[in-house]
Amino acid sequence: MNCPFCEDPLIQSLRISENELAFVFPTNIPITPGHTLVCPTRHVSKLSELTKEELDALMALRGTLTEALKKTFGAEGFNFAWNEGEAAGQAISHLHLHVVPRKVGDAGIYEYEPRKFLYRPGSREVSSEAELQAVARLIAKNI
Repeated sequence: MNCPFCEDPLIQSLRISENELAFVFPTNIPITPGHTLVCPTRHVSKLSELTKEELDALMALRGTLTEALKKTFGAEGFNFAWNEGEAAGQAISHLHLHVVPRKVGDAGIYEYEPRKFLYRPGSREVSSEAELQAVARLIAKNI
């Protein structure tokens, strides 16, 4: 299959939380501290491929995660996004919901244009494994 979300040991070690049908881990190129991904456990590429139970599980984790991000990073709001298909910017064919915690005055794009929101101009540093582990532990403490 060659899917990093399914097969990469680093991503598996970064799981912050999970339920029977979905899991959460920090993205390696965050827009803001705490930017995480919520994925179904089963490998699907589109939202329409999820069962009702999988969608419910994904949304339940999203809810748990947002509460943890409020406690961990003082999030005052959130951007939620996913891309479906290469033309829409989906680089990994495993469906994933971006959860981006936001505070008034933080950096990044606020208007909703998916390519600007997820791939804003300028450089974004790739986080080190140690930084990802630390973020995962911080958020997991509040779940």
